[in-house]
Amino acid sequence: MKREGAKGRLYCDQARQERGIQREALFLVDKPTIGKLFFSFLRLGLTAFGGPAMVAYIREMSVNRYKWLDEDAFKNGVVLCQSIPGATAMQTAAYVGFRSKGILGALASFVGFGLPAFILMLFLSSLYAEYQAVPNIVSLFNGLQVVVVAIVANATYSFGKNTFKDFGAVVVAISASALFWAGVSPFLVILGAALAGIIIFKDANGITLPEHEREKDGHFAKHFSLLLVLLFSGLFALYFIDTKIFNLATLMMKIDLFAFGGGFASLPLMLHEIVDVRRWMNNTTFMNGIALGQVTPGPIVITSTFVGYLISGTAGAFTATIAVFTPSFLMVIAVTPVMDKLRAHAYFTRTTKGILASFVGLLFFVTMKFAFAVPWDSIRVLLLCAALIALFKKVDILYLVLITSAVSPFIF
Repeated sequence: MKREGAKGRLYCDQARQERGIQREALFLVDKPTIGKLFFSFLRLGLTAFGGPAMVAYIREMSVNRYKWLDEDAFKNGVVLCQSIPGATAMQTAAYVGFRSKGILGALASFVGFGLPAFILMLFLSSLYAEYQAVPNIVSLFNGLQVVVVAIVANATYSFGKNTFKDFGAVVVAISASALFWAGVSPFLVILGAALAGIIIFKDANGITLPEHEREKDGHFAKHFSLLLVLLFSGLFALYFIDTKIFNLATLMMKIDLFAFGGGFASLPLMLHEIVDVRRWMNNTTFMNGIALGQVTPGPIVITSTFVGYLISGTAGAFTATIAVFTPSFLMVIAVTPVMDKLRAHAYFTRTTKGILASFVGLLFFVTMKFAFAVPWDSIRVLLLCAALIALFKKVDILYLVLITSAVSPFIF
């Protein structure tokens, strides 16, 4: 009996050790180069339609395909990016880069992800300024309207199946979606979801990260201070070089600081400031800029490139684009190190689950909003079904977008 008891204890010890090794393996990630981050996000940025829906595709790339982050670290990044103002997908790209390679990695991911949208919008803005032909440009992208619905719907399913572990998460997601639809401030929805998470998810415990997963960028303070110096130096120089571009830059930074709920939250404020207060353009022109922002990849706030170009040419486009993304980028890299300490607390884990559920509600809301904007007919329904099947079959989203763009002028 003693021998059997010893064998039993030995077996239990081995099992515990194996579980420990398996748990530690969950946190083992591959560290990419700066170039790998830039070109991976550049490729993804070419197909960045659907706003916050791209978060699910960033997760697929960074967690499942390349294993730059583990699942828990990525989810906490989503919570962070959902909770602070700015374009959620852009911030998530910066978060992945920061977790992988510090501030330089964040810059590489952020710029790579946003660059395709900027280049295309700059090109379209120049065409608009020359020919004022938005309807003709938009007609080339009719099919992409349908594909965007498929992309967002697939993202909702993908993120939802990993979030809906219990009935409480479903309730929070449905409630959040209804509140978004009712026009409630995204900031209040997120706050309510966090409080609901504390109340509903009482079984959630804190998580302490392994030593190698904690933020250990020894040059963080120096690099972050350098970014701030460059930012304020640039603003100081603009003030003396071109007052109008300086005012444009400060305005776009202010808009980003109040864009709770992603890029769409920034548009009403941008419209008010650009059209009503400063009268830099009329309402029709601004709405044309939004139309171009809808058909280009990247967040809808890329409309700032259009605004900047019409106000001050290429220099204005560069300035407005950089300014509208800078505050939220700085917030991501400033707050991320704090999250490592917060994750050990159970209340933080509960709020995280609540906010993640509200993010699924946001994706569902965006899916419905995009779907109602499409003039559905039999051809569009067939295209939607084909796109959904392709996404479920893991067809590369870049190929899907390129094929749709090529055939769209012939079928619509």
